[in-house]
Amino acid sequence: MKLIGILSDTHSAIDERFRTHLAHCDEIWHAGDIGCDETLMFLQSLGPTVRAVHGNIDHGNVRRLCPGILEFHVEGVKVFMTHIGGYPGRWAPGIKQRLITSRPNLMVDGHSHLLKVIYDHELNLLHINPGAAGTHGWQQVSTLVRLTIDGTNMRDLEVIELGRLKL
Repeated sequence: MKLIGILSDTHSAIDERFRTHLAHCDEIWHAGDIGCDETLMFLQSLGPTVRAVHGNIDHGNVRRLCPGILEFHVEGVKVFMTHIGGYPGRWAPGIKQRLITSRPNLMVDGHSHLLKVIYDHELNLLHINPGAAGTHGWQQVSTLVRLTIDGTNMRDLEVIELGRLKL
C-alpha cells in the first residue's frame, strides 16, 4: 500500500504547507510546470520517491531531469503521466492513441490549472489533474491531491485546498 501525493503547476512556488500535506507520502508526483530547480529539490527533500515530468514553462535542469512523459507501475497500477494531456472526451492531440497503446489504469496530467478527477469508461482508466499548487495562474483555489494505491485498488482520494488566490 502506498500513499501518493500528486501536484502540478507550482510555477516555482514553494509552499511550506507542502511539507505538512506530503510528509507521509510514499511517493510525490509532479505533473509539470515545476518552474525551477529549487522547487524540485524541495519536493525531493520531502519524500523518498519523486516522479516528475516537465511542463511547457520548464527549462534548464528541470527539463533535463524530468522527461515529457513517464510510464511506470506502483503496486499493481500502471501510470501514465504528462503535462499537457487533456481529459476524457477532450484528450490533447496524440494522447488518446498513446493511452490506447500504453493501457494505463491511471493517467495524471496538469497544465489547465483546473482540478479534474474523471473515470474514462472507454479507455478504462482514472484521469487525475490535481489542479495547480502554485500561486500563479487563473485557478481560484490552489490544490493538490493525495491518493492511496493498494494493489490494483486506487482509493481514498483527497483534494487538499491550499487556499484562494488573490485575483
